[in-house]
Amino acid sequence: MAAVAVTLVRRLLRSGLRPGLCGAGGRELGAAPRRAIGRVAVELDSSTGVAVMKMENLPVNSLSLDFLTEFLISLEKLENDRGCRGVILTSGAPKIFSAGLDIMEMYGKSAEHYAEFWKAVQEMWLRLYQSNMVTVAAINGSSPAGGCLMAMCCDYRIMAENPKYSIGLNETQLGIVAPFWFKDTMVNTVGNRATERSLELGLLYSPPEAHKIGLVDQLVPEEKIQSTAAAVMSQWLAIPDHARQITKSMMRKPTVDRLLAHRESDIQNFVSFITKDSIQKSLQMYMEMLKQRRG
Repeated sequence: MAAVAVTLVRRLLRSGLRPGLCGAGGRELGAAPRRAIGRVAVELDSSTGVAVMKMENLPVNSLSLDFLTEFLISLEKLENDRGCRGVILTSGAPKIFSAGLDIMEMYGKSAEHYAEFWKAVQEMWLRLYQSNMVTVAAINGSSPAGGCLMAMCCDYRIMAENPKYSIGLNETQLGIVAPFWFKDTMVNTVGNRATERSLELGLLYSPPEAHKIGLVDQLVPEEKIQSTAAAVMSQWLAIPDHARQITKSMMRKPTVDRLLAHRESDIQNFVSFITKDSIQKSLQMYMEMLKQRRG
């Protein structure tokens, strides 16, 4: 068991994952109305009906329970705002879109906390994946695991063409199996064979590789990612909302319904896995190694 724990820790360290450090809200971005809760900054342009949601859970936009709660509140406010028709999701953290799930939420907590956390992860996916708004991901940094899931939830994905960035569901490299709804989302994005290979090997793709398999729709220089996202958004908003929304629901509802039908068992599977002594020991060793690195 100790050997398994050491192996997992080494894989975590190689992956570059680290616990999230909650940062304060970001700077003002312009004259358009902006709502900042703390970890998510929202700027809505009432003239276009397009909002920019900028993740600011520094340093790496880890998906902590607090971040997910604030993200869901922000998204719900936009969904309920009749003046908002589209959202561009991007990052305020340098070189990272989102590093995925916050490891601190999975270590040293109660079973009740783990269940609450996983339910929030599910809710983020459910809300974003079936949003009535047009959603465009402006991926301006690396996006492993849960960060990749967020991007795949969007209607269109634009990634900065930077060789240092990567994207993918790399859970198996960490000794973890991606949940079935992560898998379903990727199948819907890149097809069955590409997903099978990606998940079994835990692949992280460079921007050109991600574009080749359809994981992202477009590559642009980093300085043009926001302007390109705005241009793409205009194309999507030219389609009547009701026709686009019904079509989106028709395509995605079977995937959504599958999670809804198995939501409680999925939560229990997560709690059962994360509370294993071997997993908790692995995470403890990982946290201790991080402290040594910082020291």
